[in-house]
Amino acid sequence: MENLSSALPVAGNSTAASATAASADLSQHPAWLRLKVAVEALRPLQLKDGSIDLNSHGASTKDQADAQLSVITASIGELAPLFPHDKAYLDAVVLDLMRWAASGYAVPDFLDSLLAFQPAEQRVDGLPHLVVFPMYTQNGNPNRNIEAVLLNVVWPDWLAELERTRYDNPMFVPITFVDFTAGYDTNSAVLFPETVAVREVPERFTWGGIFCDREAARFRAVSTSAVRTLGLEIPEDAAALLTDQELAQQTFVLWDLVHDRTHSHGDLPFDPFMIKQRSPFWMYGLEELRCDLTAFKAAVQLEAEGYEQGRNVQYAILFDRMFRFPVSGGRVRNYDGLGGQLLFAYLHKHDALRWTDNKLHIDWQRAPQVTNDLCGEIEKLYRDGIDRPKTAHWLAAYELVAQYLTPHPASTWAKGADALPFKEHSDAKSLNKALCDAVLPDEFPLSMFFEALSKKLSGVIASTSGMTGTSVVENAA
Repeated sequence: MENLSSALPVAGNSTAASATAASADLSQHPAWLRLKVAVEALRPLQLKDGSIDLNSHGASTKDQADAQLSVITASIGELAPLFPHDKAYLDAVVLDLMRWAASGYAVPDFLDSLLAFQPAEQRVDGLPHLVVFPMYTQNGNPNRNIEAVLLNVVWPDWLAELERTRYDNPMFVPITFVDFTAGYDTNSAVLFPETVAVREVPERFTWGGIFCDREAARFRAVSTSAVRTLGLEIPEDAAALLTDQELAQQTFVLWDLVHDRTHSHGDLPFDPFMIKQRSPFWMYGLEELRCDLTAFKAAVQLEAEGYEQGRNVQYAILFDRMFRFPVSGGRVRNYDGLGGQLLFAYLHKHDALRWTDNKLHIDWQRAPQVTNDLCGEIEKLYRDGIDRPKTAHWLAAYELVAQYLTPHPASTWAKGADALPFKEHSDAKSLNKALCDAVLPDEFPLSMFFEALSKKLSGVIASTSGMTGTSVVENAA
């Protein structure tokens, strides 16, 4: 078996340098700069659904919109020859923009151009794309504004080989930022087709993009600060991971590859996470954690086979899950935060980590097995869930979480089935709604440890908004 580290590209080599130079040229191209300015000028005119009320900004609103749209379409036309592989898409997006204007700037419909954009069919390392859509940006801008982003695909040979032979995921497209409009000057690290404004949802989506450079840079900044704040002693290879952006990006593309495919693999209950129905937020937290822990388990196996990158994925999952997730975002149904809290508590209660003398200590030999044990408990929950009704499955999941995390003192769910509104609702739909309504916004509050850590890391976490792989990671104390 070839050692994965021997196949990794070396930062600063001629290929990496040429790709960086090409990206820099694109980000400074006059047509791109005009496109960005026009998109930002159009943004204040748009409503939440992406439409423009032509009566809301005075008689000149249509003229303003027409002028900016003309710049956008002309800029796309000028840039298009630089993206010959995207000709069908760029032609289609110009037509969709023109149709939007012809509709009087009604709710935009970019289904035709969305279907023409198929980045998963051309996963080539370093391949650039120009993407323009009316879209919201997950964990960023909730409105369907026109956004524009320049990006590069990350698809090195070693990753392609693992995807082909072991972790099949034909929809997965790892990407890095070159430049972007304001909707991505946020915490958003994904480009998903379901965020685009369309007249009807396609039968299936065929791709999903994840910005590994933003994930890696954010991980390095927050983890470096957490390690110092907690006085945590870490192995040399973990320290190297925190100082090397290229190595961190390679780590995240492997983590994301396995995580992303896991949403449709395993002993899933009939009503899996991916079906958009309302559930108590710990169900989403357990699903996301299951996918991460499946990636962790795969990384342990890869390390045992001689893949150095497997060890780095383990560090990334532990650090990001335990240090950033619990203290990022609000406390209203924060399911990613819950998953991080659960991982930390599980490791603590099984003596794989200790908080002693105001320092965190991790048993680096024991932590992988204990983490895999938690994965096993969640997998058993799922396997048993196939034979349970939905409400019983929700209760079983709650009991698993509550075994390691203390519920809110005022929790109704913590009192058990007798306290929940089963008798008041005879039909499943109203019962499900009532059970979800009984969940507190912060059903599992932060422990005293995480409350203190949150205050210590708040500054560095805030600083990561808009961060990319070219951002400077400051040495936060």
